[in-house]
Amino acid sequence: MSNKRGIFITFEGGEGVGKSTHILLLAWHLQSAGLEVLTIREPGGTRISEEIRSILLSKENTELDPTAELLLYEAARAQLVTQVIEPALKQGVVVLCDRYTDSTLAYQGFARGLGTPLVEQANKLGSKGLVPDRTIFLTHDAKEALDRATENGADRLEAEGLDFHARVIAGFEQLAKSEPKRIRVVQSRAEKQDTAHAVFDQVKDLFEELSEKEFEITEQMLGLAKEMHS
Repeated sequence: MSNKRGIFITFEGGEGVGKSTHILLLAWHLQSAGLEVLTIREPGGTRISEEIRSILLSKENTELDPTAELLLYEAARAQLVTQVIEPALKQGVVVLCDRYTDSTLAYQGFARGLGTPLVEQANKLGSKGLVPDRTIFLTHDAKEALDRATENGADRLEAEGLDFHARVIAGFEQLAKSEPKRIRVVQSRAEKQDTAHAVFDQVKDLFEELSEKEFEITEQMLGLAKEMHS
């Protein structure tokens, strides 16, 4: 356990851009440098948050109102921040989170049309004011990424269609332009090693322990990452 507060990094982007893979690859490198790392996802990460996730992503819930959807995301987030993220940061743990408040702005604020001011207010409540130290926005061709994400079936949000997801990406792009110091744009490339190194370049200033010379993504690591997320 460290007396130093941990570091909170979030990964954002549309469907199928490789967030979970690159969270895992970065986590392995941080752990190899002797850091304690926690990987989590939104919505989820606690029993209650996972139950809310099942409601949000179920294809049966097509009648879910956009405002109700927003509030469910914030409820899941509040539980996760209180129960998992804040305690981990206080113990000096590095927390890597698959989606956070920027996703809510992109999906509910921009794509659903609820608007930035309303969603920002909701985010402050759900996040309890906790802002990431760094955010990686992974970007890729929207159609290609969506096709990849849905090749084995689509959840409720993935099934919204290309126009919806194009608005999501446009929302992320606008957010990245508004907060370039926190949100770093990384192109998700075909060669995962290249993307992983690009992610590393955007977070290495947060860690004294990291050495670029030691950052190596092996074929075995890529294979394990693919198996874990297949």
